[in-house]
Amino acid sequence: MNTILVTGGAGFIGSNFVHMAIAQGKKVINLDSLTYAGNLESLQTIVDNPNYTFIQGDIGDSLLLDKVLLEHHPDAIINFAAESHVDRSIEGPAAFIQTNIVGTFTLLEAVKKYWLSMTDVDKAKFRFLHISTDEVFGSLGAEGYFTEETSYAPNSPYSASKASSDHLVRAYHHTYGLPTLTTNCSNNYGPYQFPEKLIPLMILNALAGKLLPIYGDGMNVRDWLYVEDHCSAILTVLEKGRIGETYNIGGHNEKSNLEIVHKICDLLDKEKPKDNGKSYRDQITFVTDRPGHDRRYAIDATKIKNELGWVPAETFESGIEKTIKWYLSNSAWCLHVCDGSYRGERLGLISEEKQ
Repeated sequence: MNTILVTGGAGFIGSNFVHMAIAQGKKVINLDSLTYAGNLESLQTIVDNPNYTFIQGDIGDSLLLDKVLLEHHPDAIINFAAESHVDRSIEGPAAFIQTNIVGTFTLLEAVKKYWLSMTDVDKAKFRFLHISTDEVFGSLGAEGYFTEETSYAPNSPYSASKASSDHLVRAYHHTYGLPTLTTNCSNNYGPYQFPEKLIPLMILNALAGKLLPIYGDGMNVRDWLYVEDHCSAILTVLEKGRIGETYNIGGHNEKSNLEIVHKICDLLDKEKPKDNGKSYRDQITFVTDRPGHDRRYAIDATKIKNELGWVPAETFESGIEKTIKWYLSNSAWCLHVCDGSYRGERLGLISEEKQ
C-alpha cells in the first residue's frame, strides 16, 4: 500500500495517521473539507514533503472524488471523514446525517467505480478501510465487552449515523465485492485533538482557570486509546486484515470520566503548579448529564491481537502524560484552533424549543 487516499486527514485521528504514514514512506493524498475540527496547522511539519498532497474537498462531491481517484491512483483509501462529536449531534444532527451517511455513500459509489476500472492485479491489492467507533454498539452494564459480534444499538444521532455508514460499507463488500475493512475503536486521546472533547477541554480549561464540568456523577466509563496506538493498528489492519472483516481496537484502559479529570489535575499540579499552591481539582464542578449518555463502553480487542498481532504500546498513564506535555508545549496550536467558533462552552443541551 504505497499510495493512500486519506479522507478527513486534517482532523484529530486523521492528522496523526498522516504523520505516521509519511514517516513510514507512504505517499498520502489528504482530502479534507476543513470543517471547524479540521486544521492544517496539525500537518505543518510535513506540508513540503514530496510524498504529501493536500486537497480541500468534501467526500460528498462525486465529481471531485472521480478526479482525485483518476489523478492519484491510490492503492488504498482510509475514510476518517466524519462529524464525530456526540454533543454537537444532539444540537444539530443534520450535518451528521449528511457527512457520515450520505458522504460515505457518495464515497463508496466513487470508489466502486474506480475499483471496477482496475486491472485484476490492482483490484487484488486495493483496500477500502472505514474508521468507525465503539459507540455504534450502545451502552454496556457494569460487566462485559464489545466484540465484533456485538449487535448495533446506537443511542445518539452521532452513533446512529456511524452505524449507518458501517452498514453501507458492509453492504458494498457483500453486494459488489468491494474489498472493505472496518475498524471500531474506543475513545482516542493525544496530540492535535480539538478541544471540545473531554481530555483537551479539561486540560485547557484547567490552565485557563475555568471550571472543569463533569456530566452527571462522573461515573460514565470509557476505554481510552492513545491516538498513535490507534494509527499503528489501522496500518496493521490495512496491511494484514482479512477482506470484509471488522476489527475492534481498544486500549485496555477503562476509566471513569471523574478518574480522567482527577488524573489530568494531578499531572498539571506536577507539571505546571499554580502560583497559589492550590490544586486544579478545586475547579471541578458537576453539571447536568447530557441526554442519552451511555454508561459504559469497553472493547474486547482479542481478534486484532490474535489474528494480526497488534497490541497497544501505551498504558493510560504513559499516554496521558505525553498528551499533557504536548498541550503544554503547543499552546500556540491551541489558541489558533480556538479561533472563535468554539470557546469551550457547554454543548449537547436540548433547548425547550427543540423538544
